[in-house]
Amino acid sequence: MKYCIKASSYSKNNASINIKHSEIYFEITSESADNLSNPAELFLGSFSAFILKNVERFSHLMNFEYSNTELIVNATRLEKPPRMDELNYELKIYSQDDNLNIDLLKKNIEKYGTIFNTVKSSCSIVGEIKKYLN
Repeated sequence: MKYCIKASSYSKNNASINIKHSEIYFEITSESADNLSNPAELFLGSFSAFILKNVERFSHLMNFEYSNTELIVNATRLEKPPRMDELNYELKIYSQDDNLNIDLLKKNIEKYGTIFNTVKSSCSIVGEIKKYLN
């Protein structure tokens, strides 16, 4: 499988990423830092999107239903060399389905995810999944 995106920027302004029919703006200057996501936040957003996509994917494979999810991702950045050192995530799944096996879902997300495995090769990831009744 191959992927392709297009990104562009304007000097002393903002930048954007074009993916299919979506355009995502992000900051590259201090003037827009309070209004737009920075590249590190986009990275965490991609990691989050991967987890949420896989909840949906595994809900079909594991035969469980859920109404919604909430995900919080925190990261620790080191200065020298600048890099992400640790990611922590907490995933809340709202479901009344007894078929939802949290341990198996976590194992599947952490074992079969392209982005998860890519990130895991360069920093530690600690995660927790909790089920809430809706």
